[in-house]
Amino acid sequence: MKKQILLNAFNMNSVGHINHGLWTHPRDRSVDYKRIDYWTSLARTLERGLFDGIFIADIIGVYDVYQGGVDLTLKESIQLPVNDPLLLVSAMAAVTTHLGFGITVNANAEPPYTFARRISTLDHLTDGRIGWNIVTGYLDSAARAVGQDALTAHDTRYDRAEDYLEVLYKLWEGSWRDDAVLGNKQARVYADPSKVTPIRHDGPFYRVEGHHLAEPSRQRTPVLYQAGTSGRGRRFAARHAECIFITATDRQAARATARTLRAEAVEAGRAPEDIKIFIGISVIPGRTPEEAQEKHRDYLRHASPEAGLAHFAASTGIDFSRYGLDEPIEYGTSNAIQSATELAKKKQWTKRQLLEELALGGRYPLLVGTPDIIADELESWIDEGEIDGFNLARTVTPECYEDFVDLVVPVLQERGRYKTGYGGSSLRDRLFRSGDRLPLDHPGATYRI
Repeated sequence: MKKQILLNAFNMNSVGHINHGLWTHPRDRSVDYKRIDYWTSLARTLERGLFDGIFIADIIGVYDVYQGGVDLTLKESIQLPVNDPLLLVSAMAAVTTHLGFGITVNANAEPPYTFARRISTLDHLTDGRIGWNIVTGYLDSAARAVGQDALTAHDTRYDRAEDYLEVLYKLWEGSWRDDAVLGNKQARVYADPSKVTPIRHDGPFYRVEGHHLAEPSRQRTPVLYQAGTSGRGRRFAARHAECIFITATDRQAARATARTLRAEAVEAGRAPEDIKIFIGISVIPGRTPEEAQEKHRDYLRHASPEAGLAHFAASTGIDFSRYGLDEPIEYGTSNAIQSATELAKKKQWTKRQLLEELALGGRYPLLVGTPDIIADELESWIDEGEIDGFNLARTVTPECYEDFVDLVVPVLQERGRYKTGYGGSSLRDRLFRSGDRLPLDHPGATYRI
């Protein structure tokens, strides 16, 4: 049986996200990101297309590496302004039944005790459709904004996240027993006190003592997403992540990363099928090759490669504005996104080459063509790259998602590579077909009462 493709819409609560400059396109509606109907309409489209979820990115801080400031960041709205992603969920959940929500929250941004309640609340309100994309931050501007002198060292950020997760597992999995809630009006007992206990945690970064404020939700622990592919990031993902977001420029690179991640998951005591691997991708479909190519040319006229370069500068910590177009770039060690720096160093990209890579404003693989051609490419990435699915980056919104749903999804369904209906009771169950809760070989399950 052919592997079916998993699919998330990749978005952000902002004007600009990955493919920069396209907010200037006359058909683009991303400037309406502040309106609820913008998001509810998108959610309906995605559920009509049977998307597994919407994956919402987020940052704390601003992109101020390029040219040593935020002038271009503000002019091109390079993820600035950016609003809170969690506040979108209730509105989108209210107009959908099955669509999942992968929400990015920095593990170093707020105390684990209050964050645990926010996620449990959303898991209740969505009836088990919440995922959390665990990030540790990579911007010095974010560290300064919350009162730190500079960003903590890369590996230390992951050490802190490990401690953070242990607190969360104790709260989500271990504070309330499954049968604690009685809801007995006659006996006037909503919850059995003997079955609700406080957690006690005294770790290297966090000290917590208290009861989890929320009763158990369908999933208890949300589906755990993670995007780190540095050495330390991979070890963290192998231990904790259920869905891993990787960046790959070709199928061979995707396959190598996927095999490494699955092998490290096995070393961590988990099964290789316990993780689903996604890559970011951009798609421009047309009913004919000519229509697709014309749409691509049209998009390019509005895209901003320089804005993409400013975004990449923040990812690597390198101010590319200081270099000439063909001048060799010094790619040293990075305290930001190490995988981004390693890729650029391996490719020995010059500024001119980076701008070519970022022609559409983003650096994900770009597929342009008829629905059949795009389906061929997606299948090839799944089979040769040994991945499970895609985070579909927006171009001109909402038409990029509407085009994919109307043109590409039916072809994938005809080929048996995409579902024809939703199944499962929760986001986790739909992705893994193994129930609502963390599997027993996941470290979080060890805190279960």
